[in-house]
Amino acid sequence: MKPNFTRTYWQHKWAEWQNSRNRSDYRFLFRGLLKLSLFGLLLLVLFYFAVYSGFLGGMPSTKELKSVHNNTASEVYSADGVLLGRYYTQDRTNVKYANISPAAVHALIATEDARFYDHSGVDARSLARVFIKSLLLQNESSGGGSTLSQQLAKNLYPRKNYWLWDMPVNKLREMIIARKLETIYSKDEILELYLNTVPMGGNLYGIERASRRFFSTSADSLKVEEAAVLIGMLKATTTYNPRLDLERSTKRRNIVLGQMAKYEYLSAAEADSLQKLPLELKYNYTTHNDGIAPYFREHLRQELVNWAAGKKKKNGEPYNLYTDGLKIYTTIDAGMQRHAEASVRKHMAQLQKQFDAHWRGRNPWGRNSDVIQVAMQRSDRYRKLKDAGKSEAEIVEAFREPVPMQVYAWGGTNKKEMSPMDSLAYYSRFLNTGLFSLEPHSGYVRAWVGGINHHVFKYDHVKSKRQVGSTFKPIVYAAALDRGISPCDYFPNERMTYPEYDNWSPRNATDQYGGEYTMRGALANSVNTISAQMIMKAGVNRTVAMAHRLGIDSKLPEVPSLALGTADLSLQEMVTAYATFANRGYQVEPVYITKIEDREGRVLREHREGEGAKKVISEETAAIMLHLMQGVVEEGSAAKLRSQYGLKMDIAGKTGTTQDHADGWFIGITPQLVTGVWVGGESPQVRFRTLELGQGSRTALPIWGEYIRRIAIDPDYKGYYNSRFEPLPPHLQASLNCPSYRAEPPQENFLERVLDKIGDKATQTYEQWKENLKKRRKERKEKRKKNRD
Repeated sequence: MKPNFTRTYWQHKWAEWQNSRNRSDYRFLFRGLLKLSLFGLLLLVLFYFAVYSGFLGGMPSTKELKSVHNNTASEVYSADGVLLGRYYTQDRTNVKYANISPAAVHALIATEDARFYDHSGVDARSLARVFIKSLLLQNESSGGGSTLSQQLAKNLYPRKNYWLWDMPVNKLREMIIARKLETIYSKDEILELYLNTVPMGGNLYGIERASRRFFSTSADSLKVEEAAVLIGMLKATTTYNPRLDLERSTKRRNIVLGQMAKYEYLSAAEADSLQKLPLELKYNYTTHNDGIAPYFREHLRQELVNWAAGKKKKNGEPYNLYTDGLKIYTTIDAGMQRHAEASVRKHMAQLQKQFDAHWRGRNPWGRNSDVIQVAMQRSDRYRKLKDAGKSEAEIVEAFREPVPMQVYAWGGTNKKEMSPMDSLAYYSRFLNTGLFSLEPHSGYVRAWVGGINHHVFKYDHVKSKRQVGSTFKPIVYAAALDRGISPCDYFPNERMTYPEYDNWSPRNATDQYGGEYTMRGALANSVNTISAQMIMKAGVNRTVAMAHRLGIDSKLPEVPSLALGTADLSLQEMVTAYATFANRGYQVEPVYITKIEDREGRVLREHREGEGAKKVISEETAAIMLHLMQGVVEEGSAAKLRSQYGLKMDIAGKTGTTQDHADGWFIGITPQLVTGVWVGGESPQVRFRTLELGQGSRTALPIWGEYIRRIAIDPDYKGYYNSRFEPLPPHLQASLNCPSYRAEPPQENFLERVLDKIGDKATQTYEQWKENLKKRRKERKEKRKKNRD
């Protein structure tokens, strides 16, 4: 058959054209891909520089990274080095790398970043693994690609929302910051930063606080299995929280222990042994209401917030109490504070039982009483309902609707269903207290108890103002001494009327009169009639001036009834005034902060002992006042401090009971401390019905006695048990050597006694009469002699 050359020719040409076209297409495609790649690379470079330069959100500078600071809690310490409490928005305490358990470091590296020491902030191998296994193969269990340095970057500079570009922008940003961090800090420093910044759930941050919270230990004392629990929580702080799910947390702990064995931080046998252990928590969650001295810490917080706002850092910004990691060193003595709080708990629990029994079967503070109405109007619930536009009737109705609640009781809390109104009535029956104790020579506050429970009763009774009763009398006596009245002058115990003061006629609490008292006897027995005479002799205005000199800042009523304690004053003011008597006439303001440091240890504020002291009364007057107030303990209303509490040291003081027994007081002075105690209801209407039960010697004095007794027998306070006041100078001892009381005036010449009653004018008349009588007798004698002659 003849071959078809024409067809072969054209087939060849066609094939040749096709090959040429394919080569052209390939070249075109290659060029297109090359251009696309270059464009993509350019976009990546632009994207990188946009993130690096901060165009897509602020990027920290190297200088800023060199001075990285976490939001750190400020800490309050006692004078004896005990951590009293912390102020924070994030519950965090920074610790040095050397103070972190190696077990925690090993568990962290084994679980979160096994190649931590082999990369410079970004682990290319881990990124490749994530890309292939997680993105291409969709294996979600393959793990993340973020290094510890990247996680640290995320902790320090939280992610922002960039919409569709959210993940790539944040990831790249973290990589850049991680590389910067690796050039600035060593590996150990990065681990330290990470373990201090890592969130542990809620507002809990860092390994130190997590160790304290879950195991009641410090970060450097963590056991291996405990460290594994905390590091295991990092995967999901709620899911693996041992407090919420012990079983799940145990499984996660065992995975961490397995990782530690895998990377040879533990042997297989050690890991296996630890995995079999039960997970034992020592959970210790405290709030600002817990711990010692909560009322003091709240008072301190309010002062420090104002102080910090006016104190500038180097960058010109004010300090922040909650984030700047300040160290506040106070004068509070943790041991004394614990003794004070224990004394309050012991006596107030007993007193409340007595009070409840006293009022059993009676309900003077029920739903419709004034006490409850006032308490309702002061409550947050009332204000919220008022702000919501509710009428008074609607508010009252809401307060009468029963709801489940937990109510406070001595010894714990009780679950009950009651209305808010009934709750107010329930809480109104509680007696409360305040205790304030300071050193008179330095003014250092050693103990501060503002109430019976800071969770429930927020009002601080160290600062609250209540009627002071007879505790004001020593101030009156000091004013009288300043006027030159002798402490051995006798004053009649007679009820008198003072017409110039609207016929004011004070009576004694016991309604017993007769006899005469010196200052010591009158003060020991709290004789009102003599206190009234004393303020009349001293002068009301001078007494007010004396009170202000001694340290009382509140305005005082300029009326003679001030002598009986009608003024409303705080416990802090009264203790400050008494401290002047114990400090040889020098008045010092209470001091409760000795030093404040910033997080680097620079001193921002410091108190020098003794500064601010000023002489306000003579040393002699102060010494006499101590002698007079010792009579209250030796022969007066505070005598049971010796018999019941066995106190052997020198003690001076004064009890006080106000009208209708609403307030009970005792302020006592020992050679080292001046301590005041107040007891009463939140409302003055809440009180005992009888003087026998409601007097200060029954309500307040036992707390004082128990507090000083505990200190006296505590080995940490040697010298308190037998401490003594400075002896009186001989000339003062002689001037005070007189009986405190005499039943009747001494039996002298009748005419002399009459003349003493009617005054100096009669005395002058009598002397003149005697001279005239002598003269006439002489004249008669001479006349008789002359007549004889």
